[in-house]
Amino acid sequence: MIAIIDYNAGNLTSVARAVNHLGFKCVITNDTKEISKAERIIFPGVGAAGSAMESIKRLGLDQAIRDALLSGKPILGICLGTQIIMEYSEENNTDCIGIIGGKVLSFRFDKNNNSESGLKIPHMGWNSVLLQKKHFVLSGLKDNDEFYFVHGFYPATNDDSHIIGTTTHGISFASIIGFENIIATQFHPEKSGRPGLAILNNFCVWKPC
Repeated sequence: MIAIIDYNAGNLTSVARAVNHLGFKCVITNDTKEISKAERIIFPGVGAAGSAMESIKRLGLDQAIRDALLSGKPILGICLGTQIIMEYSEENNTDCIGIIGGKVLSFRFDKNNNSESGLKIPHMGWNSVLLQKKHFVLSGLKDNDEFYFVHGFYPATNDDSHIIGTTTHGISFASIIGFENIIATQFHPEKSGRPGLAILNNFCVWKPC
């Protein structure tokens, strides 16, 4: 069973629908006991870091995720779930779970809501990912595959070895991060057509070393 963690940050039904479409069983839950029994975990989310972390701490999900990581269970973060595993987010000046060292930074913008390069913020729509290293969860993907993004913040890791893929929107930023039994995407694989479903399918059968 795959546990999709519910911390009142939305976007859960579409993830569950995609997983079920691929033929895998999943449950949407915030029950730490149910999460501890799951074979693997998906940690999605949309919304603001501050309110998300309030819910996560109140429900004890931060420790549940750390415990899952230490147990070796495969973990997939999506969008806000990717940002929350960092140490700190500029959004709401929020301390996060701290699984991966680094900060979540804001795309810089002017009074017209344009980035320094003139691109719109939030970064919304389809964009490509440049793979920086091989990973089982990314098997079958190509550098010109495009994925669906909706975000105004991005993860900036302290250790470049945690960067698995990058994307350019005014600047080059880490769009896939991870190490050992955790991988996280800034984009939404459940909304990204064939390449996104390939990522979800690979994750659902991934056995980290």
